[in-house]
Amino acid sequence: MTLLSLGLVLGSALIHASWNLWAKQIGDGVRRSSLLWLLTAFSALLYAPFALAWLARADVRPALSWWPWIAGSGAIHIGYFYVLLAGYRRSDLSLVYPVARGTGPLLAALWAVIGFGERLSLPAGAGIVLVLSGVALLSVKSGLLHDARAGHGLRYGLATGGFIALYTVWDAWAVKRVGIPPLVFYWSGEVVRFLLLAPLALGARADVARVWRTHRLRVLGIAVLSPLSYILILIAFQHGNVSHVAPARELSILIGAYLGTRVLGEGERRRRMAAAVAFAAGVILLALA
Repeated sequence: MTLLSLGLVLGSALIHASWNLWAKQIGDGVRRSSLLWLLTAFSALLYAPFALAWLARADVRPALSWWPWIAGSGAIHIGYFYVLLAGYRRSDLSLVYPVARGTGPLLAALWAVIGFGERLSLPAGAGIVLVLSGVALLSVKSGLLHDARAGHGLRYGLATGGFIALYTVWDAWAVKRVGIPPLVFYWSGEVVRFLLLAPLALGARADVARVWRTHRLRVLGIAVLSPLSYILILIAFQHGNVSHVAPARELSILIGAYLGTRVLGEGERRRRMAAAVAFAAGVILLALA
């Protein structure tokens, strides 16, 4: 990667882990549709001037070929957020986050092998072993068979990782092959998500008002940082190889695990940090493959 790509990736990792901490802190008694609609509403509003200014300055007109990719990305990201928030409701940040961020690149790599006939190198194979070791460490040492909370964390983390793999491949193709500008692409996706979630939000207006009244600072923080963390990655995709940028982003695994065990006081700090190290090391090897 270039120094620009590396800086974008590291900044994205720190921002991404921070907004996930806030999402966890919002609590269990929040309807996901209400929270997601508020987040997408403010993100779409806040980033509209930047996206529209970029379009005007670059003298670029949206092409019809963009819209299937934008609509598909909007739907995939809704699924991602729903599963992620469900995981945070039922388990710990230091469980769900490392599993999700670690298995996403792993599944993307396996997808490339099965779907596109790519061959795994030795570093990639070692990376896969390390990621699976992290999953095993969390599963066995956290008492998966006897601890429902740990079991939820692993299952929702794996499901979230599946969505991460899907949107990584989809969105990277959209900005790199289709040529959709990253800022415009993500902002348009937010508009799609806002429209898709609007019927649910209109049916729960009292709940939407309660979420805003109780958690407005975190809602605004996530609305700013969540798009920003991903826009930085989309820009990095334009300046570096997807196979290097996407896995390197997962350095946020270490930050997220630390925030969960240190800031939130979640248990099994040493074991979860050790699993996070295994995830991060595995993902780095996948990036180098």
